[in-house]
This record gives sequence, C-alpha cells and structure tokens, in this order.
Amino acid sequence: MSGFKDVVGHSEIIQYIQNAVTEDKVSHAYILNGEKGSGKKMLAGLFAQTLQCEKGGAEPCYECHSCKQAVSGNHPDIIWVTHEKPNSISVDDIRVQINGDIQVKPYNGKYKIYIVPDADMMTVQAQNALLKTIEEPPAYAVILLLTENANSLLPTICSRCVMLKLRNIKDQLVKRYLMEQLQVPDYKADVCTAFAQGNIGKAAMLAGSEHFNEIKDEAVRLLKNI
Repeated sequence: MSGFKDVVGHSEIIQYIQNAVTEDKVSHAYILNGEKGSGKKMLAGLFAQTLQCEKGGAEPCYECHSCKQAVSGNHPDIIWVTHEKPNSISVDDIRVQINGDIQVKPYNGKYKIYIVPDADMMTVQAQNALLKTIEEPPAYAVILLLTENANSLLPTICSRCVMLKLRNIKDQLVKRYLMEQLQVPDYKADVCTAFAQGNIGKAAMLAGSEHFNEIKDEAVRLLKNI
C-alpha cells in the first residue's frame, strides 16, 4: 500500500496536493500532464484516496472504510473513466460516465472524484461536453484529467483547470529506487537509468524486461562507435 512518501520525485506536486487537502483549498478540476510512465495514475489515485480518507490527513490512512474501498477499487465516489475505442474517448463516454452521473451526490464522502486517464484522447465533442461540467460543477465534484500532451486539450478546458506538470526525475533518484525497491544490481540499474531519461515507469519496465541483455549489448555497441 503506497502513500505519497513512496512516490519517487515530484515533491513540489505532492506538496501542492497535500496543502490543498489539508487547507481545504481543493479545486474542481486538475490536469496532470506528463509522459507515459511518469506516475500520473499513481498521483491521481493517491490524491483521490487522500481526499476521501475519513481521517482527513495529508496521506491516506489505509485503515478507514473509505481507504479500504479505494484500495480494492470499489470506492463508489472514485470513478475511473473508461472508453471502448482504443484511441478515442467519445462524447458518449463523457456524457454517460461523468455528465450523467455527477449530479448524483457522493454516497459516502465529501467528494465525488472523476479520474480520466488518456484525457488527450477526448474528441472535440467530448471536450465540449466536459467543458460545460467543468464550468459549473457541483461543489463536491473533482475532475482529474491525465494527459501526455495537454496541448491537445481545448484552451477553454486548460484555462479552467489547475495544471500539474510531471517533470523528469533525477537519475540518482531513479537508480536508488531500482536498487532499493526492486533489488536491481548496480550495473543493471545504471543502464536502465540511462535509458529511462528520468521516467520512473520506463526504468522499472526496462529492469523487468526479459530483453535487458539485448538492450545492454546495444548500448555498449553504440558507445564503442562514438
């Protein structure tokens, strides 16, 4: 069970989120922008779980009923928006899962939270449908849009959301995570860190890849040819 303390990097974003929660200054809409593997889903999940935690602290307690529901993926007031088409979020996806549901008050908690992975896949029609909700949301609603390219969203949506940009993580933090948390050997951690370029998800994927030796050999070959 992970808390904000287990997130590698992104300390400024974590501090911002925790301050918003503890000071009761939560906005109605956020954009978490970063490349694939940067940690958007983990941060969004922790943000939602912290908001719903019955103890009201800066971290989820993992002891209350709300936290247990969130961990099991069954929290009725944390909605992960899905889409049927692999590369597109349609207007119907938004209307059914957000617009058609958001007026129903939270079942248990103070908030009702909608998390939209791959939000940059929304069609223009879907974005316009969501815009109306973002402009006049219920007081309890929080919408988290996760994007790899926030520029694909309408300027009118971006202007109404708090933008949280996930930046590349320092190499030493990535290497430490690989060695301490995943027990990756030093030499292998070095290669994975170099290829990951500050992306913790990519580093972990490389470390667990069956093709690591091929990647390492290619890296050595390239270095010899410089």
